[in-house]
Amino acid sequence: MLKRKITSDLEEWIRHRNRKCLIVQGARQVGKTYSIERFAKEYFAETIEINFKETPSASEIFSGDLTVEAMILAMRFRFPDKKILPEKTLVFLDEIQECEAAITSLKFWALDNRYVVIASGSLLGIDYKRASSYPVGYVDYLDMHGLDFEEFLWSMGVNADMVDTLHSFFDSKHALPEAINAQMMGYFRQYTATGGMPAVVSEYVHSKDFREVDRIQKALLRDYQYDIAHYAVAEEKVKAEKCYLSLARQLLDKENHKFQYKEIERGGRAQKYFSSVEWLLRADIIHMCRLVTDIRYDLDDYSRDDFFRAYTTDMSLLISMKDFALKQFIVENTLSGNTKGGLYECAVADTLYKKGYALYFYKNGTTKKEIDFLIQKEGQVIPIEVKSGNTRATSLNQILQNNKDISIAYKFIDGNIGIAENGVITLPLYMAMFL
Repeated sequence: MLKRKITSDLEEWIRHRNRKCLIVQGARQVGKTYSIERFAKEYFAETIEINFKETPSASEIFSGDLTVEAMILAMRFRFPDKKILPEKTLVFLDEIQECEAAITSLKFWALDNRYVVIASGSLLGIDYKRASSYPVGYVDYLDMHGLDFEEFLWSMGVNADMVDTLHSFFDSKHALPEAINAQMMGYFRQYTATGGMPAVVSEYVHSKDFREVDRIQKALLRDYQYDIAHYAVAEEKVKAEKCYLSLARQLLDKENHKFQYKEIERGGRAQKYFSSVEWLLRADIIHMCRLVTDIRYDLDDYSRDDFFRAYTTDMSLLISMKDFALKQFIVENTLSGNTKGGLYECAVADTLYKKGYALYFYKNGTTKKEIDFLIQKEGQVIPIEVKSGNTRATSLNQILQNNKDISIAYKFIDGNIGIAENGVITLPLYMAMFL
């Protein structure tokens, strides 16, 4: 049984006196249904669970009037053994993207406000079956991802007190004992090789067998390809799949990790493929890191939509695009060159994305300055460099010297904690989870 952070988010939501209907959204198979079912058992006497993908006929409940009385009556006929009581029964609408009327109904559940309703779904950002009356203003949202590194540590038996101890070193900026740092880097490499998809982590915790891990990862990748084939409009199906499967080459096989259309096919152009990239983004199948032309708040004002890096929404999917041997090289720490640098960049991007940060990067062809990541927090821009070793971060040093508004910068390495004279804070790669 995997411990997930979303449980605390659900508990906070249920206690809120002004709560609305809740939509838990995210990519497929990140654990949405499992987490909501566990929460329901803890907090409710009864649960009415409707999975619209598993039982399409349940859409009939929402085929007539969308008054709460009409929907409750229809549910009572469909679930005669269930007592559907205000505040004591959770109405859980799973795979809600499959039923347009159910999405629309959330507005009326919220206005009535007698029943607790949670919906979950993936691909909610695409136009497929988009509700004609989306319940804007009548729902709360929670985004869910695969396991982050802290959740992975919990699954490996590292308790919360140990994580708190690591956090104290992050706060104090004192170097960790080498034995502890080496152990944590070992865990981080295992996490990078497995990724955070719950089915993959569960198998790894149970068997420690990377052959089985690889089998599940590749099955998940096929599921994502099926979603592209099933939900993308006809003109995007093949193109979106090609874009997605090119990500391993884009990120691990070359020095420049900018998304390049020529890596999809010889002579590939934005005119042909950009709409497919946008579809993958709306479907929560990829996330982006956009180029900025200046390093100042608000970065979004200086970002370019036509110059970006694209990442999978979990490392499990990226790793599954490569040969099985990559896992061995990661865990044994025998990677080198572009692959090692690209892999660690992807791992840090994965960490920051799962923490909710919008990601940007900076590159100046004239001055040769390049910053791997820029994030924003409390009105401040924070530059971040990722190094596979502990080499100098020349661009980061220059940015700090020339931008007096930037007070803090991080360099993540396969090494220990340190602070340079110019104020750059060096941290082990896994400590990106504490930003």
